Amino acid sequence: MDSFSNLAVLALAAFGAGVLNAIAGGGTFLTFPALVWTGVPPIAANATSALAVCPGYLGSALGFRAELAALPRALRLREVALSALGGVAGALLLLVTPAKVFAAVVPWLLLFATVLFALGPRLAAWAGGDHGGGLARWRLPALLAVALYGGYFNGGLGILLMALYLLVGETRMNTVNALKNLNSFVLSVVSVVAFALGGAIVWRQALLMAVFATLGGFAGARLARRLPVAWVRAIVIVTGLAMSALFFARSS
Repeated sequence: MDSFSNLAVLALAAFGAGVLNAIAGGGTFLTFPALVWTGVPPIAANATSALAVCPGYLGSALGFRAELAALPRALRLREVALSALGGVAGALLLLVTPAKVFAAVVPWLLLFATVLFALGPRLAAWAGGDHGGGLARWRLPALLAVALYGGYFNGGLGILLMALYLLVGETRMNTVNALKNLNSFVLSVVSVVAFALGGAIVWRQALLMAVFATLGGFAGARLARRLPVAWVRAIVIVTGLAMSALFFARSS
């Protein structure tokens, strides 16, 4: 493809990612493959994708301002701090990972995130009649672990965060979406700074995609309030499975 076609593909993928991230997560299932497909090496594609979707998380979080304001301030601050810590640690880990190793684990990371999201409601029900109260004490340690994953590989981050919040007892989907977008934004910002300092970002593609992902994030925040939850889950699961299959085929 020529350069214009590449940029058009990246812009479309970024807009779709912004919409998908606002609805249920998994937007990097679009941006990461698009970057690899247009010739960006996997580690640079992951770093560039993290920057591309980062503003979209902010736009989506702003779309859920009321839900965030209803949460205890101390809880929000603790979760933001843990997200930042995990994001930095994961980004530094990526920067020292050999390219071949990272390319080999990408399909498994995608598949893991998709399966966990698909099982989210059953895991939450398994947690007990108090809607996950038995696992609520693991909320912050689990968030740190997910943030570490998100800093290392942004793909499926929103899916993991949504699964986490469902598992520990959050039953309101809009609140789950609000927390997912806020913490995704925080850990993405700190990981992007680490990637930039490490020289891993392809800036032309990143800035173009960031603009379109932000537009998609605003559009998706509105759409998320109207779509049935079952539709939201189906969109994410199908997207995750499709991208997992694509990368397994590519690595074979």
